[in-house]
Amino acid sequence: MIHYIIRRLLWAVVLFLAVTVVTYIIFFIIPADPARAVAGKNPTPEMILRARHYLGIDKPVYIQYLRFLKRLVVNQDLGRSFANRESVNEEVKKAAPVTASLVFGGAIAWMLIALPIGILSALRPRSLLDRASMTFVLIGVSAHPIWIGLIFSYFFGYRWHITPISGYCDFVNPSVGSECGGPVQWAYHMILPWMTFAVLFAALYVRMIRANVLEALNEDYVRTARAKGATEGRVVRVHVLRNALLPVVTMLGMDIGLALGGAVFTETIYNLPGLGRTAITALNALDLPTVQGIVVFSTLAIIIFNLVVDLLYAWIDPRIRLA
Repeated sequence: MIHYIIRRLLWAVVLFLAVTVVTYIIFFIIPADPARAVAGKNPTPEMILRARHYLGIDKPVYIQYLRFLKRLVVNQDLGRSFANRESVNEEVKKAAPVTASLVFGGAIAWMLIALPIGILSALRPRSLLDRASMTFVLIGVSAHPIWIGLIFSYFFGYRWHITPISGYCDFVNPSVGSECGGPVQWAYHMILPWMTFAVLFAALYVRMIRANVLEALNEDYVRTARAKGATEGRVVRVHVLRNALLPVVTMLGMDIGLALGGAVFTETIYNLPGLGRTAITALNALDLPTVQGIVVFSTLAIIIFNLVVDLLYAWIDPRIRLA
C-alpha cells in the first residue's frame, strides 16, 4: 500500500508540472499582450514596456514559470491578478466553495436518482420502468448542459416560479443588503444547478448500474447463494450490489474531475460565481495568474480526490492488492 501511495504521489507531481507547463505554453501562444490592455487606451510603446515590467512578463517564459513554481511551493502563493492586482489565492478562496457546492451536491443528486432506477431496471428487465429509464438515458446522454439548464430555468424558474432562475446565496453569511444567506436559501438557489448536473450524469450511471447488476445476477456465486436458500433481498444486497457497484466507485472519482471541468457551463447559465466562470472571465482579460491559479487548484483537487477514491476502492474490495 505504501509503495502504491508513493507511486501515485510521484505521478501526481508529474501531472501537476505537465498541466501548469501546458497552461503557460497555451497562454503565450495566444496572439495578444495583456500589457497592452493594462496600459490603457492608445498606449505608447514605452507605456507597454512599463506595463510588461510591472506585470512581470518581460522575462523569458521559463523564468516566469520557475518564479511561479518557487512562489507556489515556498509561499503557497498563486500570485496576483493582472486585471485588478488582487491576490489569486483570495479569488480562488471565494470561487472554490461555489464550485464545490455545485459539483458535490450534483454528485449526490445524480447518485440518488441513478441507484434506484438502475437497480430496479436490472431486476425487472424489459418492464415499463426499464424502457422509461432507457429513454431517460438517451435524453441525458444526448443533451447539452446549456440546453438542459435553459429548459429548467424557463419552466421551473420563469413559468412555474418554483425555484430561482439564477444567483447564489452563501451557506453561512447573508449578502449585504439582503437576506440571501444560510443553508435553506443556499440549497434553494442550488436546486436547479444540481438537477442540471443530475440529468447529465445520472443517465450514464443508470446505464452502467443496470449493466453491472444484470451481469452480477448471472454469476455463479449468486446462483450458489440462491441454492443455499438465501432470500432474494439478501442475495441482491449482500452478493449483487457489493460487486456490481465497485466500478461505480471508480467512475465516480473520474466523473467528479470531469464535472469540475464542465461546471463552467452550469455556472454561466445560473450566474454562479464559481471557478469556471471566474476562469472564463480571467481568460477573456488575458489574466494569466488567475487562470493559472484556478488550473493549479483544480488539478490538485482532482488528483487528491482520485487518490482517495482509489484507496476507497481497495478498502471496499479486499481482493484488490495494491503492491
